[in-house]
Amino acid sequence: MPNAQLPTPGQMGVTFADGIGTIRVYSETATSIQLCILDQDDPRTVTHTVALNKGDNGIWQGTHSALIPGAKYALRADGPDGPKDSFNNTLFLIDPYARGVVRESAREYHCVVLDGEFDWQGVSKPNIPLDELVIYEVHARGLTRGNKDLPDDLRGTYAALGHESTIAHLKKIGVNAVELLPIQILISEPHLVKNGLINYWGYNTINFFMPHHRYATAAAIQTGPEAIVAELKTAIRELHRNGIEVIMDVVYNHTAEGGSGGLTYSYRGLDNANYYRQDENGHYQDTTGCGNSLNFGNPHVIHLVLESLRYWTNEMQIDGYRFDLATTLARNEINHFDPNHELLRAINDDSTFAETKMIVEPWDVGLGGWQTGNFPDRFSEWNDRYRDSVRRFWLSDIASARTSGNHWNGVAELATRLAGSRDIVDGPSGPIGGVNFITAHDGFCLKDLVSYNVKHNNANGESNRDGANNNSSFNHGHEGDGATEEIRIVRRKAARNLLGTLMFSTGIPMLTAGDERGKTQNGNNNAYCQDNVMTWLNWDLTRQQQDLEDTFAYLARLRRENPVLRAKTFGDFNSATEDHDLLKWYNSAGQIMSEDDWHNQECRTIARYNQRDYADGSKNALLLVIHGAETSAQVTLPEPDGISSFELLWNSAHESPDQSSATFTPGSAIELSGTSMLLLRAN
Repeated sequence: MPNAQLPTPGQMGVTFADGIGTIRVYSETATSIQLCILDQDDPRTVTHTVALNKGDNGIWQGTHSALIPGAKYALRADGPDGPKDSFNNTLFLIDPYARGVVRESAREYHCVVLDGEFDWQGVSKPNIPLDELVIYEVHARGLTRGNKDLPDDLRGTYAALGHESTIAHLKKIGVNAVELLPIQILISEPHLVKNGLINYWGYNTINFFMPHHRYATAAAIQTGPEAIVAELKTAIRELHRNGIEVIMDVVYNHTAEGGSGGLTYSYRGLDNANYYRQDENGHYQDTTGCGNSLNFGNPHVIHLVLESLRYWTNEMQIDGYRFDLATTLARNEINHFDPNHELLRAINDDSTFAETKMIVEPWDVGLGGWQTGNFPDRFSEWNDRYRDSVRRFWLSDIASARTSGNHWNGVAELATRLAGSRDIVDGPSGPIGGVNFITAHDGFCLKDLVSYNVKHNNANGESNRDGANNNSSFNHGHEGDGATEEIRIVRRKAARNLLGTLMFSTGIPMLTAGDERGKTQNGNNNAYCQDNVMTWLNWDLTRQQQDLEDTFAYLARLRRENPVLRAKTFGDFNSATEDHDLLKWYNSAGQIMSEDDWHNQECRTIARYNQRDYADGSKNALLLVIHGAETSAQVTLPEPDGISSFELLWNSAHESPDQSSATFTPGSAIELSGTSMLLLRAN
């Protein structure tokens, strides 16, 4: 099978020639496959049946004059009854390449042939350079569901994504890419449905081409898949018109058909033995924790994913992808991770994706699954070490110092993360090979990270057993709500320190939607099944929430205005040029950090100096001063060559950005509040 002759791009699914529709389907093991043309008014009724013919390499095909745009259809398949097979010739199956899919009931779906015509009005992709990217991870429904300024029929829809009020918010806070949690059509797991819940996050895809219907307006759903696709395209167009890219979180590692006891909707009924990884006894080899894993040792599975990516890139104008549990996608025919895997090579080599952002979650739950730093240079990787290091410095270490009098860590690990994590992403892409994040959809949101020591997931119906137990969080003296104002003040400063660290670190920053305005999930660190105010973005802000949003917007502006905060290469201690930054580290006495400083776990104060020189004689130079202990400290400013003054740009001790300038002389002493950071411009 590894040497199978694959179809050329664009051949699979329904295609047209001279007005005649042809369908092509892959199955190695089926003995028969039927195309069922369905009645327009009653899609449970078959009007025409076409027996597909099996050709080379497991490709079945057939034609029919009724297979035109708007036609409704499904597939039926029959085959052997072996331990790896799961055929049932009474079931309607979804065409894996269907562009339109409609859910009739919990068990019933049909496909629709789409025309796909759309007026992009000359709007093209922004093509934002990776070093300028500020990613906003967001749920397509949750972003706008609670926005009462939107008409009721738009709230929580694709149309709302492209609405002027949504775009105004994105532009105000300074993000230029929305990373949408999965929007390919999905199914909620049976145990959630039984408990009256749904899979809100959406990591349970059933087709890799059709947008999920639930995020469309009622009018679009009523009209059908063509209208749903057009609504999403309109949102993408309007975001692009305003310089905002759209990145999709895609779940190609498994499908919603689940494990051996799961339901059959598509792939399992067409060729269970070859779409999914199984042993010879038919037991699923699951590296995803979701019941099944697609078999990326099969070239036809690779082809399916590539065709899906081409469709979303070309037809839907998507700017980039975040691959969920990407290690599974790069497991070879013996289920081992291969950094030279055929899928990764194909993405690299295909000109379709030349300008497309490719971001991976570089792990799965299988043997050898943690592969951070091991993906090809083309792929920017979620940096979980960054997340853990920054949380430890600002939260776990502070908690330790309160209880034991000792911090667990000094500044060495934090400095490595601030400088771009060269120990992880030391490749030709430099620091933009890593995506820095402190929170994501999975885990505590920012406010809860500084307000809870333990998870509170009882609302999920699993007796608080679900979700991570090790969060490196700190409640600062009181669990959750009901804290004193003194504790709340310290929590807000901790949140600002975390945001400041994120935005001033080298690498691509990713913010979880709502963190910029202090959204809480009441301590739930696994809110995957909560489609309610717990997970929706809050739009009625308190003064403190508005202050935090203003702070993040200001931090994003500082990052945008200062190239040394978004370096494309790793800096060094020697010189500054237009393409390469000078980087120096100083201790609290204003001296270059010594070996003893780096290895002292109680050395909790450090200053990072970055400088970039330009051909015209100008420069961009910043000093970031970090103090990671709760007692105040006196810091002597360093004396870099050619610097006559430092201008204060930001102090995390302030509730909102204070842009009144204060200047300091190199070598002078300044006072830092406990657990705080300063950013200064060097002149």
